[in-house]
Amino acid sequence: MAKELKELTPRSEDYSQWYLDLVIKAELAENSAVRGCMVIKPYGYAIWEKMQRQLDDMFKETGHVNAYFPLFIPKSFLSREADHVEGFAKECAVVTHYRLKNASDGSGVVVDPEAKLEEELIIRPTSETIIWNTYKNWIQSYRDLPLLINQWANVVRWEMRTRLFLRTAEFLWQEGHTAHATQKEAIEETERMINVYAEFVEKYMALPVIKGKKSASERFAGAVDTYTIEALMQDGKALQSGTSHFLGQNFAKAFDVMFTDKDGGRDYVWATSWGVSTRLIGALIMAHSDDNGLVLPPKLAPYQVVIVPIYKNAEQLAQIDEKVSGIVSRLKALGISVKYDNSDNKKPGWKFAEYELKGVPVRLAMGGRDMENNTIEVARRDTLTKETVSCNNIEEYIKNLLDKIQENIYKKALDYRASATREINSYEEFKEEIEKGGFLLCHWDGTPETEELIKNETKATIRCIPLEGDKTPGKCMVTGKPSEQRVIFARAY
Repeated sequence: MAKELKELTPRSEDYSQWYLDLVIKAELAENSAVRGCMVIKPYGYAIWEKMQRQLDDMFKETGHVNAYFPLFIPKSFLSREADHVEGFAKECAVVTHYRLKNASDGSGVVVDPEAKLEEELIIRPTSETIIWNTYKNWIQSYRDLPLLINQWANVVRWEMRTRLFLRTAEFLWQEGHTAHATQKEAIEETERMINVYAEFVEKYMALPVIKGKKSASERFAGAVDTYTIEALMQDGKALQSGTSHFLGQNFAKAFDVMFTDKDGGRDYVWATSWGVSTRLIGALIMAHSDDNGLVLPPKLAPYQVVIVPIYKNAEQLAQIDEKVSGIVSRLKALGISVKYDNSDNKKPGWKFAEYELKGVPVRLAMGGRDMENNTIEVARRDTLTKETVSCNNIEEYIKNLLDKIQENIYKKALDYRASATREINSYEEFKEEIEKGGFLLCHWDGTPETEELIKNETKATIRCIPLEGDKTPGKCMVTGKPSEQRVIFARAY
């Protein structure tokens, strides 16, 4: 049964099926009765809660506060910012009626044609419009600025091709929306938040990212500039893992949000927005996991340690219970999340397989001989290695081990990215290398026409124009025209 529990499609055989198998078997999420929507199961939601808690602390440390805005947006709001409506029009779910009634033939309920809304409501694909309409009432003078608001919410983008966590019609996220007195302050905010995201993904998700700007054609609809963090998955595809947008005065002008400055002048405020979503759980799975199941970085694992007793009878179990209770208390005192699984409905072998599948970073096992020798078996999920150690100061040993596991998972992802990042100088070489996956550093002439040609011919997109690294100018690999610096191309999710 333990083997059946862990049976996953190998990554080398079918990466997409491996991912789906893992999401389902590790009980992270499943498809719902609503097409394109998912049910996030308790274990998956526990990971999201850990992400949410840490990010929320980081937002508040940078001066932001939480609020909540309506799920419904009047259709007319979307049309006020031309680029914004064009970017989201094809993904919007629309509410047209507000009441149902029983069908006259008794066949069930139908939409009441007499209950048509005067103006249709859009289920939010993002909240810029409803929030900026609200900010008009909140902002009068420079004393009301900066306004630093975040909300945790759900959004709907009517996707036709969906994949659990990575792309669903409804997903959970946070979206920050800020207002500033000057352009400089707004740009600083945009950069600050992309740095917050990068710190979170690298320090907590153990996933290296590249910070950069999007090309004009890849920007958020309605933004002047979009900053992004891009991560590389184990199959060589990129995943956009967070974005921060400098919106200029576009939304302030669309919703007439002005303020009186210190000199008594009137001007439009400057805006930003930024967000990450449950897509990060997909990134976590694809970046670190293996053919045995999830590999979770300790800082985001619902349980960092699980302890499994191995016993012959109830008397021996009672002795192990007593011994383990002290270990559990000492681990918890250090802030380590631990689960002691002494349930009698599954054998130890099943439990080992289940916790390995679920990516618990450290598994401890104690049997009768361990108890007599004051030892315990320690198994690492990241390396699948085991050792027997003394129970004396076990809590300090585990604390240090969790730090080592976090570092090792990050280093493994960083080494993989380094091996899959190449400089490319010709378009012919590019077309060959893109088939191997990874990040390709190439010169591009900066035109949307060249960008579109590459996308159409190779399915690769510009992931970002890196903010750091080599800024040496060169010649476009396609046209030979001048290029300011290399950009990163990849195929992406």
